[in-house]
Amino acid sequence: MLSVSKLIARGQGLAAPLLRRAATVELDWDVRQKSRFSATDSTGRELGVFLPRGSVVRGGDVLVAEDGSLVRVLAAAQPVLLITPCAEHGSPFDLTRAAYHLGNRHVAIELQPDHLKIEPDHVLADMLRAMHLTVQETRAAFEPEGGAYGGHGGHGHGHDHGHDHGHSHDHGDHHH
Repeated sequence: MLSVSKLIARGQGLAAPLLRRAATVELDWDVRQKSRFSATDSTGRELGVFLPRGSVVRGGDVLVAEDGSLVRVLAAAQPVLLITPCAEHGSPFDLTRAAYHLGNRHVAIELQPDHLKIEPDHVLADMLRAMHLTVQETRAAFEPEGGAYGGHGGHGHGHDHGHDHGHSHDHGDHHH
């Protein structure tokens, strides 16, 4: 088992060709909010990940193994509820109100300008529909806000990803 104890947020400072050659590991949100987990990368290596307590791993982050090899993290598609304003008479403000109510319940929530995502929960889905929001079950990468979860500050709050709905192969490469 290859031990991993270092993370480079969004692969900052690494050359794009290096990142393109790196193995990848696909992890869902459940795993990405743990600081200790094991996983298998795209080359079949068993990884034992031991990050500082409270670490949150985001899609696009790069894990550095003890042998110096890099493993790029992909946010796995997972079941989520996609919340959008109602087409006929909804407004963007409805999303703001929904985010407020969900935040009060300490729900992990991904904020985007035109939609919210949460983990499946039929009670919350009913509440949101009662607030005239459209709630769809789908599978997508889930990148909730860092706030209440001690995520590392300023680390990917939706500006430069999430527009490719789940196909997270390549981000990071064109930001240099």
